[in-house]
Amino acid sequence: MDGQEMMKELRAQASEKYRENMIRMGIPAENSIGVATSVVRGLAKKAGKSQELAFELWNTKYHEARMLAVLLMNPKATTDAEAERLLLDVVSWDLCDHLCKNLFLKMKSRDIFITKWIREPQLYKKRAAFVLIAASVIHDKKLTDETVDGYLELVTQYADDGREHVKKAVSTALREIGKKNFHYNEKALLLAHEWMEGESKVLRWIGKDTAKELETMVKAEGRGRLISANTRMGKESGGSG
Repeated sequence: MDGQEMMKELRAQASEKYRENMIRMGIPAENSIGVATSVVRGLAKKAGKSQELAFELWNTKYHEARMLAVLLMNPKATTDAEAERLLLDVVSWDLCDHLCKNLFLKMKSRDIFITKWIREPQLYKKRAAFVLIAASVIHDKKLTDETVDGYLELVTQYADDGREHVKKAVSTALREIGKKNFHYNEKALLLAHEWMEGESKVLRWIGKDTAKELETMVKAEGRGRLISANTRMGKESGGSG
């Protein structure tokens, strides 16, 4: 399938109701087609990896075409300069997170991106750094304690940003660090409580949001990471439904 065929397929699967939901989420109306993520992933499986097709779709500026483009990109074939360019085009938090989890996370420069982008004022570059920290702690089974400590130091240093899409990503990053094991749960909770008692309104919010979840963590059999006690109780009781 070429780019025109892909766009034709996306439009054929569009729903006005879904498009309206996307616009409410903050995706610009002029860039929205109205296609579910499941459809986008299905098309990606049909197409396979292709840098040329991916950038053709990305350049249409349509949100769903860009979501599809990310899935077609090969992390090994994507340059650091291209990653920078892609992120500068981002105008919504979900595309930012999609890029991080499906492309940047798998690139060799992941940690270089984190340490660079976390220092930059541009909204989605800074969010991307925190999203990458969270995703790395979850998915990289070879992550060393030294690297995680470095992430925690970066979170501590650059967390005080009141923009909604940054502070929520900070909270997620700190929570995911705190779910790694009880050692990091303690470290993350200590930082959260320190922030809760501080003067920064932003850090107090992040601290409270983080502590609310991390204080309920337990170790579940067969799970590498900690989970919420409420989650385990729900599974053991068969859920509430």
